Amino acid sequence: MINLEDVAGQIRARFDGKYRARENALQLSRSAIRDSANAIRAAHRGEFDRADELLTKASESVREIDVTLETYQDIYFAGFVQDAQKEYAEASITRALIAGHDLPHPNELQVGDAPYLNGLAEAVGELRRYLLDSLRRGEVGRCEEILQDMDDMYSLLITMDYPDAMTGGLRRTTDVARSILEKTRGDLTVALRQQQLELTLHEFESKLASRGDLLKRRATKPNS
Repeated sequence: MINLEDVAGQIRARFDGKYRARENALQLSRSAIRDSANAIRAAHRGEFDRADELLTKASESVREIDVTLETYQDIYFAGFVQDAQKEYAEASITRALIAGHDLPHPNELQVGDAPYLNGLAEAVGELRRYLLDSLRRGEVGRCEEILQDMDDMYSLLITMDYPDAMTGGLRRTTDVARSILEKTRGDLTVALRQQQLELTLHEFESKLASRGDLLKRRATKPNS
């Protein structure tokens, strides 16, 4: 009969190693998510240097998770790693588009396809927030650019018709993105119509004022 104590000792050693790796990866995941969220806030404030600094930290955490769980693939795909990658992708995409840059490629971010796509879908909500802020500042041209970015992102997402087990529940996040896009399009349309109405009214009032000044000058002009 085998020595059960030896077997138990070997199993405990393997479990101890896996447990330590899991706890370390969880901490790194939390750090990546926190830094990504703060990077989004910085991007909305126009603090792009700060956003880049936080994204660098998030990227380092994500890379370290890969190394930590390299031999523990069952833990790697438990879900929390993909959450960290998704938040990092969302923050990177949001920062890039707010700054007017191209979308970062998933290979550049070194994240999985499903986390990247879900990050893309969730970035639609952040772009709506930025669009509404831009609208309040009167930057209508910028709003139309952002809406086009949102539309392009949604157009890509709806082509990913694969099982949720492969895409990490992308169908649901895509449905949310569609709702956000439609609402934003309606808000921007109303704002543009309001702006056009105000411009037309201002032009009409200017014409009335000019006509009133002309009539006043004629009324006060002495007869020859």
